[in-house]
Amino acid sequence: MFTRNCVKNLRRCHREFYRSSMFKFLSHKGDGRRPLLGFVFLNFRDPTLEYNFMQEPDHLFKYCILLSWVVYISLFYVQSVDNTTLHSVNYVMHALSFIFQTVVVFIMWYKWLCHWRYHKQVHRYSKYSCFIFYCSHEIQRNLIARLCIYLFTILMYFLIIGLVLMDCDPTEFVVLHIESKLYLYEMSSSVCFQPWVLTKMICLIIGVTLIFTGIPLTVKIVIGIVEASIYAIVIFFQYDYLFRNSSSTNPTFDPEICHCLLVSITLLSLYFMERQVEFNNKINYNWRVELLNKQQDAHITNKSITILLHNLLPTHVVKLYMTSLEKHEMYFESHKMVAVMFATLKNFEMDMSKLRFLNEIIFEFDAVLSHYKNECLVDKIKIVGCTYMAACGLHIREKRSQTTFSETEISWRDRHASPTANSLRREVSRAKEHMESFALRTQGVTSHPNDDVVFVITLFALDLMRTVWTINKLYKLIPLDKMFAGELSIGISSGEVMAGVVGASQVHYDIWGNPVNMASRMDSTGLPGFIQVTEESADILRRCGLECDYRGMTYVKGRGILPTYFVGIDDNLELRSRDDWNGENM
Repeated sequence: MFTRNCVKNLRRCHREFYRSSMFKFLSHKGDGRRPLLGFVFLNFRDPTLEYNFMQEPDHLFKYCILLSWVVYISLFYVQSVDNTTLHSVNYVMHALSFIFQTVVVFIMWYKWLCHWRYHKQVHRYSKYSCFIFYCSHEIQRNLIARLCIYLFTILMYFLIIGLVLMDCDPTEFVVLHIESKLYLYEMSSSVCFQPWVLTKMICLIIGVTLIFTGIPLTVKIVIGIVEASIYAIVIFFQYDYLFRNSSSTNPTFDPEICHCLLVSITLLSLYFMERQVEFNNKINYNWRVELLNKQQDAHITNKSITILLHNLLPTHVVKLYMTSLEKHEMYFESHKMVAVMFATLKNFEMDMSKLRFLNEIIFEFDAVLSHYKNECLVDKIKIVGCTYMAACGLHIREKRSQTTFSETEISWRDRHASPTANSLRREVSRAKEHMESFALRTQGVTSHPNDDVVFVITLFALDLMRTVWTINKLYKLIPLDKMFAGELSIGISSGEVMAGVVGASQVHYDIWGNPVNMASRMDSTGLPGFIQVTEESADILRRCGLECDYRGMTYVKGRGILPTYFVGIDDNLELRSRDDWNGENM
């Protein structure tokens, strides 16, 4: 009893699902939208969708070609058995049609035959075989080629029917039939065709017409109706006497009606069967298209999320952060040598009228950062008020050698990069050479392998100062009541820091450590138009070949009085090089 109830419930659910699917795709929806498919021909309402569906390759087309070839042989055999007095013209027409059908079958099945013959060994096919493979592929893929073969096949079937009808003279048949009745003799069956044999041949042709795959259902229905209509004209008008005197399958119906009923029932049965197949194919295709669209939307969404994450987090953090989220772990990292920079606009009163100026300045800073972000791995950490915070050296573990280039690599990259990128590489390479030369002169002085990050962040800071100078110069030419006259004060420090992502929502990437605090103090105690660095950072810059001016002992909050230095910058906003430096002076 329990099993029977389960079966009933499953059948009821299947019927409800099927009805809901049919209603969804064939009926008008409650929201006023048009149905997806037409009711009779099951064509997509969207012409583009219908066109794309018709352009889909049909891999079952070769089976239909083989079936049509078998049907053609069967029709020819029936005609030969039914009428033994075929003319030579009939044989020529049949021979040409048979050759065409055989050639098409050979082309469509040649690849399968080759695979069956050589599937156990490696075989090199000739150019003729490859050409036949190409023709078979194009026939399956091209709708026009499929339609041409389909229409020519139907035409050859009608050629057989036409030859059968031409061999029968209806007037002669009437005379002979009346004489056979009057003189009581049996008329020869070779005078005309057998009506029920011809009707069954028409039914077979209609069957092939409707079950051909890869052909629009509209075309198949129209051709099937045309075939049935032409045969009805033959029955009721041209050969009415012949069909009227044939046997009847039902005593209550005339023989002509029985012939028409058989053809009509065959047409309707095959139509509904093919309609169901077409419905399933188009539903599957529509679901496949929707799935591809949703996958594409999901891909675009993933790319958008990745872009947003790249705008919120450094590039090297995004992938690691997503992995940490999947494992429900907190993301953090530590670095032995990182250069930290704070740049603050001085003499800049923050109000609504100056917000546009600040946005343009930060935009230009980010444009400068884009050159350093890809080449020298400088990352923007955050913006607090009028202070721009950046750091260099947070990628070292993944791309440690990014800022170190060999001569061969530099010469290759110089030909495939922008002038700004080439200039950065040359500057960093020159600083590396100075540091290596210094290491050879002073064997007792130890240095970190990533000390060049201080030199890179100094170049970045100098470019920010040049940007502010350019903006000041441009705004002086604009007649405004309140001129922009901001100046940039920059502080740099270096050392070991810890980095990580904080927050469950609106996450933020930040760094912590003594270099962060010292860089902030160098900025706050610095002077507009200068880059102030700590003593450790000044030593690194000197080893890179730059000149650093001793400022003096400066009070630093939380650390007391410490020696600080200004990076040597000339009147043209260029770094002053120490061409006369040596190890003893350091």
